[in-house]
Amino acid sequence: MRIGELAERTAVSERSLRYYEKQGLLHADRTAGGHRDYPEAAVDRVVHIQELFAAGLCSAKIVQLLPCMRDQDGGPSETATPWLVDELTEERARIDRQVADLLRAREVLNEVITAATGASR
Repeated sequence: MRIGELAERTAVSERSLRYYEKQGLLHADRTAGGHRDYPEAAVDRVVHIQELFAAGLCSAKIVQLLPCMRDQDGGPSETATPWLVDELTEERARIDRQVADLLRAREVLNEVITAATGASR
């Protein structure tokens, strides 16, 4: 499929897809005319890339992680090295800290909203 179709199917801009390719996250064959030609599996791969970026991973870490993920269901494969597992464990701990910080912030907002709505009545 062409880059425009992949962009439309994944809701990711063509510019982002070109960036993914430049970073080694995504691969496209080239037609005789030089146009990118993505396989059907690129849709799932782009979705995985988006999920990992949303989780706060950088492109260098995602490049290391993607070969360890199966394209069809996104589950883990058997190819993760002990080093990568350690790196991902650290990433998970960072995400857990962010979640805890967000939960604390939400609680503060809840208290302010409750105090403000109770005081105005």
